[in-house]
Amino acid sequence: MQLEEQGGGSVEAGGSLRLSCTASEYTFSSGSMGWFRQSPGNVREGVAAMDYVGTTLYADFVKGRFTISRDNAKNMLYLQMNSLKPEDTAMYYCATGFRGAPGARLDPAYAYWGQGTQVTVSS
Repeated sequence: MQLEEQGGGSVEAGGSLRLSCTASEYTFSSGSMGWFRQSPGNVREGVAAMDYVGTTLYADFVKGRFTISRDNAKNMLYLQMNSLKPEDTAMYYCATGFRGAPGARLDPAYAYWGQGTQVTVSS
């Protein structure tokens, strides 16, 4: 498997989860890597992205609550999610291999996607 997400689960509102994404040497990107999410009936939306040198970009709805990080030596991408809300409930996807300009990017023009991990937040 080229990308594999782990760490999803069910939590109560206000709780925390940490997602991780394991990439192969082929799919780990020197460019932007990102997290996206999709809930039933909605389009996939960008959550957070990070480029190789550490520049980050967050969607407004997660600023101050989520933190993206990457370990380039281990080919890993992480998403620390705090103060979770019921509206954060979605399938979360890791993406690498951005096809475009350098920097952290939240548009979905990524070449590689994981299969997703479910996050469910109850009120």
